Amino acid sequence: MRRDVPENNYDVVIIGAGIAGSALAYAISSRSTDTTHKYGSKARRFRVALIERSLSKPDRIVGELLQPGGILALRNLGLGDCIEGIGAIPVRGYCVVEGERQVRVPYPDGFEGRSFHHGEFVMALREKALNANGVDVIEAVVTELIEESASERIVGVRCRTKDASNAPATHELRAKIVIVADGSASKFRKQVLQPAFAAQVEPRIISHFIGLILEDAELPIAQHGTVVFVKGHGPVLLYQISEGHTRMLIDIKDPLPADMKSHILTEIVPQLPPSLRLPAARSVHSDRLRRMPCPFLTAINQHARHTKPGAILLGDAWNIRHPLTGGGMTVALNDVVLLRDMLRKADDLDDWQGMEAGLSRWYWERKPRSSTINMLSLVLYEMFGAAVSSADRRYKDEELSIMRLGCFKYFELGGEYVRGTISLLAGISSSPFQLFRHFFGVAMYAVWVLFTSTSPQYHQKITHQSATSVAPRALVHYMSLLVKSVRVIWKTCAIFFPLFWDEIRWWIPSQSGVQSSARWGGAMFVAIIILLVVVADNS
Repeated sequence: MRRDVPENNYDVVIIGAGIAGSALAYAISSRSTDTTHKYGSKARRFRVALIERSLSKPDRIVGELLQPGGILALRNLGLGDCIEGIGAIPVRGYCVVEGERQVRVPYPDGFEGRSFHHGEFVMALREKALNANGVDVIEAVVTELIEESASERIVGVRCRTKDASNAPATHELRAKIVIVADGSASKFRKQVLQPAFAAQVEPRIISHFIGLILEDAELPIAQHGTVVFVKGHGPVLLYQISEGHTRMLIDIKDPLPADMKSHILTEIVPQLPPSLRLPAARSVHSDRLRRMPCPFLTAINQHARHTKPGAILLGDAWNIRHPLTGGGMTVALNDVVLLRDMLRKADDLDDWQGMEAGLSRWYWERKPRSSTINMLSLVLYEMFGAAVSSADRRYKDEELSIMRLGCFKYFELGGEYVRGTISLLAGISSSPFQLFRHFFGVAMYAVWVLFTSTSPQYHQKITHQSATSVAPRALVHYMSLLVKSVRVIWKTCAIFFPLFWDEIRWWIPSQSGVQSSARWGGAMFVAIIILLVVVADNS
């Protein structure tokens, strides 16, 4: 690490030494150990400046679970050893819990994830970048992007450092490309975007995570992430991050409770598995509750119409999903793999027209995996976790209850029903249409369970009544089930298709009204096409 700026001209300047920034700096450096890369020794190497405002160990409550798909990307980048020697815990799948019910959802084919303290992983990535030839890791605050007035091209950054005596100094670093990877609360996202679209590209806050660390807690299934469906509230996510330490994340929607500790102790802790209640209560009493927003931001195609030349958005500065599924680092690392390949093949970094063509290919090449993980995060959150607080809460709670039961029963079927679903979550499979099949499979199976599980109990209840009264009551009962089924299917469509439309469109509507109209119009069009395909396939 250095506080001085050794030179003023680079091929690439990267703002942000987090997961994506550090990984990219190493991947495109002149000492990448990626010997299996298809471009071999002829691959391009660059002079890189990696700038971070503070190179001390970060302390966050997310970015602690790396899915198997993320580990594959990490190894592709030559960074596989970054999850060794940091106390990481193997993750072999999930345990889904609601009340007394629980079901194990293992990763397929021996795949494993890793969970760890976020700061340890980031420091391991920074160490690799620091030791790579061609990379200068600089502790500095980037104050602005340098933009040519005539062409609007981003040509560098201005940053502020402090010398050994803490005296501030301002530096100007020029670069052919500036990578903005400064996180979900990006300081420079708007400046990279064209003014006409800057207002439309804003993260949307879905909920908040409250983070705790439980001491010596015993998870229902060891080395498995645990998702607890909490009645009337958002989900709770738990996973072990080191020996003796288990992270607990509690989803809370606005408006936030005035007394958060009391809310957790009375509403959340009693619904946890018995082995977790005492450690959770102890942690609530003794620890400071940490809170972070859970934003969502759809990625945009980075070409001249949307973004200014010379700059590239990366990581959470570009694309954010709900952290419930732990897919953020997997998306970011796979993006780095594709961006590395694109930059290495570039003939001339100064030729932005050629670069735009590469960026467009990058955008579409990443789509299958990133879109699947992005949609899955909100699909699972909205369907199984979102707490509701409106006048129609009774109906929505009923829908959620039906969907959750269907989800449990779907997983209990085993085989491809579990394998296909968890492969999407793990980042191994990358197919939005596979997500569609399983998501609607859960919904349809929930309807089947609704009819088959309630009818016997109902018939047993009315067997002692007269035959003349049974028929009307049975008809009313089945009509009620039919109405509930329609609501469940409608809810499923209302969740999936707007998300699907957001992911497949490549333009940014200039007005929110146009965006809403286009979203639902596209959703209906896609729904009709899919319906026709299904009908044709079954005929």
